[in-house]
Amino acid sequence: MTASSRPMAARERTALADLFDELGPGAPTCCAGWTTAHLAAHLVVRDRRPDALPGYGLEQLGAAAPLTAWSHRLEDRLRTTTPYPEVVARVRAGAPVWSPMGWPGLGDALNTAEFAIHHEDVRRAQPGWAPRVLERADQDQLWRAVRFFARRVPGGVVLRRTDTGAEHRVGAGGSTVEGTPLELLLWASDRRDVARVAIT
Repeated sequence: MTASSRPMAARERTALADLFDELGPGAPTCCAGWTTAHLAAHLVVRDRRPDALPGYGLEQLGAAAPLTAWSHRLEDRLRTTTPYPEVVARVRAGAPVWSPMGWPGLGDALNTAEFAIHHEDVRRAQPGWAPRVLERADQDQLWRAVRFFARRVPGGVVLRRTDTGAEHRVGAGGSTVEGTPLELLLWASDRRDVARVAIT
């Protein structure tokens, strides 16, 4: 299997693990208050602790709840009790087969946007970063995720792909946001200070 024929989620996971190893545990990320050690622990808990998933789901909806606090306690416990290289090795290894994140099909569907976003969270927090050029098939996968994340954007907005011209409208009226699917995904997931988009 060639690198490009591997699922995008697997390729993004490997690239992110490589970056974790390169930068070490104290590098900044675009996640407020999180270093690379925090983000690596988050990904391992997401992979290996199904009891953390309801808290993550509520957090995606913008709801603060005891379940969300539990998820973050699991991350903090892992980060403070496990050596960083071991945490990164678990990120690289991926979810076990008994975890929903490791199930064929479902795991790829849930992990593609997650790892693409978090890969950029680390890349774009470092000096001298530049946007990546992704293959059309990868951008198409991310475009499907954009339409999911767009549901959280308040008010009306039109999201327009600059590579194909395809559009997705949320609500009525509002601005038009243009960019590649990766940039639109970052914008829709609240990485607006680093997303390379044009807004009209």
